[in-house]
Amino acid sequence: MLKRIADLGVNGVLLLLVVVALLPFAFMVVTGIQRADTVSLSFDPDRLQLDNFVRLFTDYGFGRALVTSALVVTLACVVNFVVSSLAAFAFAKKPFPGSETLFWIYIATMMVPVQVTMIPLFVIVRDLGLLNTHIALILPIINAFGVFLIRQFMSNVPDELLEAARIDGASDRRVFVAIVVPLIRPVLVALTVFTFLTTWNDFLWPLVVISDESMQTVTLAAARLQGRFVTEYGLVMAGATVSFLVPFLIYLVLQRQFVQGVASVGLKG
Repeated sequence: MLKRIADLGVNGVLLLLVVVALLPFAFMVVTGIQRADTVSLSFDPDRLQLDNFVRLFTDYGFGRALVTSALVVTLACVVNFVVSSLAAFAFAKKPFPGSETLFWIYIATMMVPVQVTMIPLFVIVRDLGLLNTHIALILPIINAFGVFLIRQFMSNVPDELLEAARIDGASDRRVFVAIVVPLIRPVLVALTVFTFLTTWNDFLWPLVVISDESMQTVTLAAARLQGRFVTEYGLVMAGATVSFLVPFLIYLVLQRQFVQGVASVGLKG
């Protein structure tokens, strides 16, 4: 009996925490479907409308921003997947003199705040003539985190399996594509989700390298909904809702693989 009461109490506390966590999102949606010039917790059915969402795409170019963000995110995920997995394969399964030292030096770059490297990176992008391009938005996504994540998982792939494939005549490329990649699929999905969320939600770097309104991402488009003198909070919340829904739906689809990949790295790394 006491155990049942304790379980009910724990479940009640967890339910309360879930409700508290969902309140900001409920407020965002409710405000987004109303005409609102002020922030208020009240809900007035007379002000209910979908005009805010319509205006996002007709007056504020949100559709173009969604397409730009989707393209940048897709390219970032593919590039990060290829570069990080190949680098991790070299560090984990193709050791060379000094590879371990080089790996940990590379990992040490994760401790450098992004704000420190932003100005040098901007100067490089500017000198290469890449401002207001998709490439400028993608380049900073490739970093040591993806290499570290995949390398920790890949280290547990049996070397005997790879040697058996090489004895059968498989090249390193064949070994990587046909054997290693299928075995590390969970961690690749986890990296894809991390890359997607990081790229989609990034605001500071696009603000620095994008000045052309036709190249703005979703985060820039949402930030520009705030007026200089008067802010339509219903419109701002509608933009926030649209920006939130895409990564939320992607996460729901890939949730199982994402959790499996992160748990596998934690257990095996």
